[in-house]
Amino acid sequence: MSSLQMSYFAQEDVLHLLISDEPEAGSVELSPNITAELNAQGALIGIEILRASTFIRDFILESVQGKLIELPQVKSA
Repeated sequence: MSSLQMSYFAQEDVLHLLISDEPEAGSVELSPNITAELNAQGALIGIEILRASTFIRDFILESVQGKLIELPQVKSA
């Protein structure tokens, strides 16, 4: 098993995270644009994200908005 590797293919807007260099034996669609790649034992070896720039932008925006909602309200003087 090797260290995590990340490849981004800008023309296709695909982000590929490689967790292990084992051969892929199957995959599971986690959502319409996210696929988990599995080895022969069913362990996760990679993740492919289609429309990656949109996914990452939306994920960051949702995270920031969630944090802002949790902040205590500051009253102005």
